[in-house]
Formats: sequence, C-alpha cells, structure tokens
Amino acid sequence: PNISYYLLSNMSARVSLLLLFLGIINGNQGARILGVFPFGAPSHYILGSTLMKGLAEAGHDVTIISPFKEKNPPKGGKWTEIILDDLMEPLKKLFIKHDPFKMEGQSGISTINLISTMSNIVSEGALKHNKIQELLKSNQKFDAVIITQFGIDSMKALANHFNAHLILFSNTAANSWLNHFVGNPSLPSFAPEILLNFPEKMSFMQRVKNTIFKFVSTLYHNIYFYPHQNTFIQKYFPNPVDIEDTLYNVSLVLLNSHESIFTAQPHVPCMIQIGGFHVQPPKKLPDDLQNFLDEAKEGVIYFSMGSNLKSQNLPVEKREAILKTFSKRKEKILWKWEDDVLPGQPPNVKLGKWLPQQDILAHPNVKLFITHGGLLSTTETVYHGVPIIAIPIIGDQKMNAYNGERLGYGIVLPFEELNEENLSRLMDEILSNPKYTNNAKERSRIMHDRQVKPLDNAVYWVEYVIRHNGARHLRVPYLELTWYQFYLLDVFLFIFAVIFTVLFVIKKAVSYLCRRSQSKTKKE
Repeated sequence: PNISYYLLSNMSARVSLLLLFLGIINGNQGARILGVFPFGAPSHYILGSTLMKGLAEAGHDVTIISPFKEKNPPKGGKWTEIILDDLMEPLKKLFIKHDPFKMEGQSGISTINLISTMSNIVSEGALKHNKIQELLKSNQKFDAVIITQFGIDSMKALANHFNAHLILFSNTAANSWLNHFVGNPSLPSFAPEILLNFPEKMSFMQRVKNTIFKFVSTLYHNIYFYPHQNTFIQKYFPNPVDIEDTLYNVSLVLLNSHESIFTAQPHVPCMIQIGGFHVQPPKKLPDDLQNFLDEAKEGVIYFSMGSNLKSQNLPVEKREAILKTFSKRKEKILWKWEDDVLPGQPPNVKLGKWLPQQDILAHPNVKLFITHGGLLSTTETVYHGVPIIAIPIIGDQKMNAYNGERLGYGIVLPFEELNEENLSRLMDEILSNPKYTNNAKERSRIMHDRQVKPLDNAVYWVEYVIRHNGARHLRVPYLELTWYQFYLLDVFLFIFAVIFTVLFVIKKAVSYLCRRSQSKTKKE
C-alpha cells in the first residue's frame, strides 16, 4: 500500500506540474490585439465589439478603439477600451444637414462623396484625439491590428507603427473598395458595385453602367480620397509611412457575408466569410414583451428602421400611411419608435424606444419583419427565418433588400412608393403566401449549416495569422504586379506590335514583289 501510495502521489505531482506547465504555455500564447472601430454607428460597433469580445474570451489581451463604452465586457481574457469622446458630434452635425430620408434616390457618386466626407471627419478626428496620440507615443506593442474597412484607410498605418499584422474587417461582402488590396477578382462583368442595385446576371446596359461607375469610383479614390487620407498619416504619426505601404500590407480579411444572403463570388485565400457571427442565442424577453408576443394569436408584425434611421423622423405623410395600415390589421404590431408618444397610436400597436431585435425575431409568433434592409437586420431575419418587407433608404440597404427579393424571402417597397395601399397589399401578399416564409426558412438552414461557428472561425484565422507571422503564403501573385501587368496591357501591346510588324513586313514584301513584277513586264 505504501508503494502504491508513493507511486500515485508521485504521478499526481507530475500530472499537476505538467498541467501547470501547459497552462503557462497556453497563457503565453495569448496575443495582444488592437481593434479599431471609430465610426459612431451602433451597427458598426456591434460587429466590432462582438469580434473583439470573442478574441478576449479566447484568452487574448484585447484593446478596442471606439466612441462607445461596452455594456457587457467579456468574462475572459483582458479587455481595454479607448473611448474617443466627442468623436460623434461632427457626424451628428453632418446628418442634421443630410437627412437620410431625403437622401433616398441619390446617385451612387453622391453617396461615395458623402461616405468620403464622413471618413475624413472620423479619420482626422480619431488620429488627432489626445487618447490616440498618447497611444502612439506609448511603448505598447501589438501582434495584430484589426480595423474596420470603411474609409478610414489612414488609420491602417497603426499596423505599421506597431509593427503588427494588419487584419481588415469588412461590414459587408467582398467589393471593389476592398478587393484590390488583396488581389481578389472583381471585374465589372460579373461583380455589381455595392451601391448599385444590379442582379448577379446583369444586362448589357447594366454592365456598361457598372463599368463606368467602377472606373469613376476608382479614379475618385486614387486621385482624391487616398491622397487626402495620406495627409493624415503624415500629419499625426510620429514616424509616418506612405499610404501605399499600408494599403496593400493586408494579412487577412474577415467578411461579414455568407451565401445565404449574398450571391456567391470568388475569394482569395486570405478572405474569410463570417457572416452571422454577431447573432447570439435567444435570451429571455422582458415580461411585457414576452406576454405581448405570446398572446398574439394572429401573429406579430415587427417594424424597425434600424439604429441610424429614426422612425420618428419619417415624413408625416409616410407615418400616417403606416399608422392607417397598421390600425386595420388583425395582427399585433411591435414598432421601434424613438419618442415617448406616437400621435394616433392604434390599440394593436406596441412601441419601444429600444427593442431586443434578435430575441424578438426568434419568437415563433413573429410572422413578418418590416425593415430598412440594413445588413445586421437582414442577417438576423435570415438566421431566424422570418420574411421581410424592405424599405431601403441609403448605402447598401438597396442591395440587401433586392437580394432578399431575388432569393424569395422578401419584397422591396421603394420609399417613394410607401403609401397605405402598397404597404397593405404587400403585407397581405407575404402573410397569405407561404412561399416567403418557406424561402426564409430555407435560407436560414443554409446559414446554420456550417462546420464551425462563424465567430470561432474568425478567432481561429486571427490566431492563424499571428502564429504564421502574417501568413504571407496566403497572398496572391497579383499584388506583385503593376496595374498594366494585371490587365495584360503590356501583353496585348506586344501582341499588337508583333501583328503590326508582321503585317507591315508582308505589305512591304508584297509591294516589293509587285514592283519587281511590273518592272519585268515593262522590260519584256
């Protein structure tokens, strides 16, 4: 017994030492990661904070830059926030000047110009902020910098400054504003521009417009936007690099997309789709909401225009049309309304300044979602299999909305056509025709059918890039080519020159032979 006790004790001690050693190794594997999400849009922050919290809970030392304070910090890892106070004020002033509901129908070029203006405001406001300047002057080190791919290209130089791997997070699918940084194919023949509402199979004129738009957009960015962003790097970084040295220094791109929502398109090896990663398991609803949904025997219609578009700012005639339509419905209506009072509120309508959207969409009595078509709302409705009526206003909302219509789980109601008759007709169509719900459920099954949860996949690939020192083996040869080499202009020029030379020689030879023949004829 003594020998057995000794052996067991000795083995237990060795196992404990081994576990302690493995724990130390695992603890040392935690990386230092900086997340840069300075835009004041709540939807952008939801995505950025979810990703960074996932990394923190995986044991990493995470620092996040944003205008918001996190209400639910992660339980694991280390979490540090750099909150950029007052960064949202200039954007609020910009949106007072540019009422989103009046921007519906504006051209894609106007939208690009507005996004560029916003991006320049946010980029300079963030870089000159005293907290960012303190960070730049500190001796902190980071293994990776994850930055939102939304116009703040000057801030990508943070990766150069900290000698860290640059990881881009795209709020949407692969697009022409992003693809060239990693050499992803994006020809206008098959890849519709994100601000244009074109189907995957474009007509000839749509391809013409798509090509012109891409050319103008590329020209705009290269002649105006990137040089403007470069001035911020030169002005606010202690050891500035040229913007060209950071734009194409990308190790990984995380895409908030998935084939359940978007048309399938090519991706180079460093592009990873993680669409739906922000969706959480349903939580218990507040009692009043739970009772409202449970008691809705005829079902519930949920109406929300998102976090940036306020229902209270709807034009009066549009609001009245919505109210009249809702008042005649047998279903209950749950409306995200940001004010205390809604004049003329029908008895079947319940209001909420903020509503737990994901948990509401998970309730089986929710039969229809009337939405602005934002990507988070679109992702959440597909995740839970709820059909939609989309009323898109700005940005990528039209693309998301028409994708839903093409995939059969929704109908688009253009904002200018929003009236009582059209809204009532479309609600009747969706609620009476089971194909919309069936298609929504099918898209939901596609979204759920994955080997790995999307957030776990994102964490894996961030760790992969750090483990493999930037994963340069994922880069494609395109990035080593000049623009004229990529488009084969030098090859075509060479072929043209050869053909021209051969034809020229043939012409000269024929001319020479003709002259000799004529000369012989004269002599004879």
